[in-house]
Amino acid sequence: MRQGPGGKAVTLFRVVGFTLLLAHLVIVGWLTLRPLDVPWITAANFTPLDGIKADLALGPAAAVRRIGAGLLLLAPLGFLLPMADARLTVSPWASLVRTTAAGALISLAIELGQTGVPGQVVDIDSLLLNTAGVLLTHLLVVPFVRARLRQRRRPASAGEGAERADGTPQGATPTITRVGVAP
Repeated sequence: MRQGPGGKAVTLFRVVGFTLLLAHLVIVGWLTLRPLDVPWITAANFTPLDGIKADLALGPAAAVRRIGAGLLLLAPLGFLLPMADARLTVSPWASLVRTTAAGALISLAIELGQTGVPGQVVDIDSLLLNTAGVLLTHLLVVPFVRARLRQRRRPASAGEGAERADGTPQGATPTITRVGVAP
């Protein structure tokens, strides 16, 4: 079993991570897949970086707002997906690739879902920005959180004594004296 000695804590961490992940996805779904009542809509953008170039042409304030919104929409997934998995000892590259791929697939599902929603427009740049947000969040948060949790979980040195799974001190490890061979 992957849980190890801190089974209750790991299970709690997974449940909290999964609950926050579902709550975030519900909010994202409501924001991106609800019909909008707009007088006109732009055409779908299937050319990468065209929307970002258009946002930059609007000026710095509008560009920061629009590009920032694209980066931040799915950015919490960069932390919530590994939190729902609750592994401390995993390859950092495998975790990064797995989380980024999951974020890209969720973003793709949102973009495909928008094809049938009135007032919503498919934009390839949204897919790119959402995926970049997941990647950046994972790079900036997950390695430090995992290192901190591993540090807290590491047993004390032999002279100090270790802790039990519930966090209470166990005391020094007893030594066994040599026993001779029986007659």
